[in-house]
Amino acid sequence: MASRNPALSNNPAFKAGNGAAFASPSELATAEGLQNLYDSPAATSADTGRMTYEDTIGKTVALFVVLLVGAAAGWFMPVLALPGMIVGLVLGLVNAFKREPSAPLIIAYAAAQGLFIGGISRLFESMWSGVVMQAVLATLVVFGVTLALFASGKVRASRKATKVFLIAMVGYLVFSLVNVGLMVFGGVDSSLAFGLRSQTVAGIPLGIIIGILAVLMAAYSLVLDFEFIKNGVQNRAPRKYGWSGAFGLMVTIIWLYVEFLRMFAISRN
Repeated sequence: MASRNPALSNNPAFKAGNGAAFASPSELATAEGLQNLYDSPAATSADTGRMTYEDTIGKTVALFVVLLVGAAAGWFMPVLALPGMIVGLVLGLVNAFKREPSAPLIIAYAAAQGLFIGGISRLFESMWSGVVMQAVLATLVVFGVTLALFASGKVRASRKATKVFLIAMVGYLVFSLVNVGLMVFGGVDSSLAFGLRSQTVAGIPLGIIIGILAVLMAAYSLVLDFEFIKNGVQNRAPRKYGWSGAFGLMVTIIWLYVEFLRMFAISRN
């Protein structure tokens, strides 16, 4: 396993097959030295400190391991859900606006969000049995289908679609803030567990309609995440930006899971 210590991972002395890099000019001038140089394997993106798909996948898996550990703690201690949500929100904003990724802050974000996810999952499961498994399966299906379509080239981000996505996101955020404000300050019937989302439109809960739109936005957000990672690898971005790709995927998948969790709970009502 490659060392995470920059002093070792960036030093060719610790790389297998890099003997030619330390050969003297006289050694390289010989026929044997030239042959050794020719036979040496070409440097990969990882060897040169560049972003790779494999490294980004590894970072993403590591973040989700941290998330699951935090979720297990939040499941058994639901009281940690609120502080986890607050800390996760703050760290999410900090990471989103940092010019360069910070691995410790991103890992801390995953841990805090794990506490939040575990706590609300326990709460929802106690009120609507089975919704957690449904939300997990639905999230995996959307992620898998979106990844397959992107890998096949059938789905790509476009400038026009991204503009529509950003406008829809602003509207979604405004609606969510208004809904939370009405629930906190008593602007809606307290018997409605999800505030305005529990209201019906033509017999359909508004939360289901909003949820479907949010799932579509989250799916497009996954496409943007995949596009970011693809461009980063092709442009030979520094390896540290693999953390940015992993962070983006985690934010989107958590959003997708929470939307499904809420949609399935609303449908039970």
